Amino acid sequence: MQQVRAVVARSQGAPVSVETINVPDPGPGEAVVAVQACGVCHTDLHYREGGINDEFPFLLGHEAAGVVEAVGAGVSEVVPGDFVVLNWRAVCGECRACERGEPWYCFATHNAAQKMTLEDGTELSPALGIGAFAEKTLVAAGQCTKVDPSASPAAVGLLGCGVMAGLGAAINTGNVGRGMSVAVIGCGGVGSAAVAGARLAGAGRIIAVDLDEQKLAWARSMGATHTVNAAESDVVDAVRELTGGFGADVVIDAVGRPETWEQAFYARDLAGTVVLVGVPTPEMKVPEIPLIDVFGRGGALKSSWYGDCLPSRDFPMLVDLYQQGRLDLDAFVTEKIGLDDVEAAFDRMHTGNVLRSVVVL
Repeated sequence: MQQVRAVVARSQGAPVSVETINVPDPGPGEAVVAVQACGVCHTDLHYREGGINDEFPFLLGHEAAGVVEAVGAGVSEVVPGDFVVLNWRAVCGECRACERGEPWYCFATHNAAQKMTLEDGTELSPALGIGAFAEKTLVAAGQCTKVDPSASPAAVGLLGCGVMAGLGAAINTGNVGRGMSVAVIGCGGVGSAAVAGARLAGAGRIIAVDLDEQKLAWARSMGATHTVNAAESDVVDAVRELTGGFGADVVIDAVGRPETWEQAFYARDLAGTVVLVGVPTPEMKVPEIPLIDVFGRGGALKSSWYGDCLPSRDFPMLVDLYQQGRLDLDAFVTEKIGLDDVEAAFDRMHTGNVLRSVVVL
């Protein structure tokens, strides 16, 4: 066991604190990772606010990259010294999704069996099974994906959650192809990544929709060909006007509210696809849409789980594209901060002036 500094949320809504925690030596199937960078994601704030569950205290942080320090018995995926991006969907290889050849849907993903603790022995609940606002963290070895060690940890660590969710919503779930039209509603970190994914996939027209001009500017820098300010225009009318009156082939809702999902539903072309990647809250309901409209418009209504990614397949590929200059992950890094600055980074989320604050260790 070793002791490290880490960001802990002790109770609902209370400011986080930087504390000393205990990290066990890795057991069978586990790895200890020395964290080099970890993005500050809205999901971490949801944990602090009690929006995920009430299993306080939480060890926050999950969009991370670092170096494997030690591994437990039976680990063959990585060895000490490997540079890895952490993921929160370590596939089991045995569930019904894995057995039918769709491991990106794995229904039995797993985390480390042992618990990290506070100094007094109180067990911590690591965010998404990772807990990477820490100098070191304990994870399941399957949560470590080896990538090019020359890549910037602050940039590629973001593939661990938000950026992968957005890229995957376009490339994997939406199946965006060459020349297709795509609209993205909500252009924060996930939505801007969806714009970047649509560009990577060769989309011909990429329409970014948001209420905030700063976010629309980010989307343009990521590859949007057109923008719509939802505070000034009817979203459905605007998207149709920009697509010959038809609607987009794929519409990605990166907000996750009933009203934005309804906009996505009607802003797509006949036989088009809606992709929901923004995370709704439990009380939200699907809008009352006439069933004949669901039938008559055809196409597909999809949810995107973690961008339907398979980390072992997607992370190395995306890091290679980053290294080639074809995917600008650096553009998502608005600021680099320390462990002591996480609470202030949560406050800055509400201003809309950051894509990602990244803790660098």
